[in-house]
Amino acid sequence: MSWKPDGYTSASPYLIVRDAEATLRFLERAFQATRLRIHARDGGAGIKHAEARLDDTVIMLGEMPETVAAHVHVYFADADAALSKAVEAGGHIIQEMSRSGDGDYRGGIADPNGIVWWISTQED
Repeated sequence: MSWKPDGYTSASPYLIVRDAEATLRFLERAFQATRLRIHARDGGAGIKHAEARLDDTVIMLGEMPETVAAHVHVYFADADAALSKAVEAGGHIIQEMSRSGDGDYRGGIADPNGIVWWISTQED
C-alpha cells in the first residue's frame, strides 16, 4: 500500500477559487486536463475539493468566497498552440508570448477565477 494515490507527485498546487467548476472546465478545454476526484459540499452546494490531472501533475482546488491570487507555470511542447487553446477556453491574455531571456518562451493567461497560467516552452 502506498502512502499517496497512484500517479500523484509528492507536491501539488492547491488553488482556492470562487468557482471550482469554472476552473475545472477551463483546465479541460484549455489544457486537456482530466478530472479526478470531486467532492461536493454537504447539501451539494458547490465543490469542497476537486482534482484534475494536467500532464504529469495533479492540480487541487477548493472553493471559498475569499480567494488568494495564484500563478501556475506549465510547460508545453507548443506554447503558442497552448495559449491559443486557452484563449478559446475563455482565458484572458495578461502577457503575450515572448522570449524572456531565461531560456523560456512564455506568455500568461488568466482563467475565469483570475488564476494566472504561465504557458511556456523551454528553448535553451
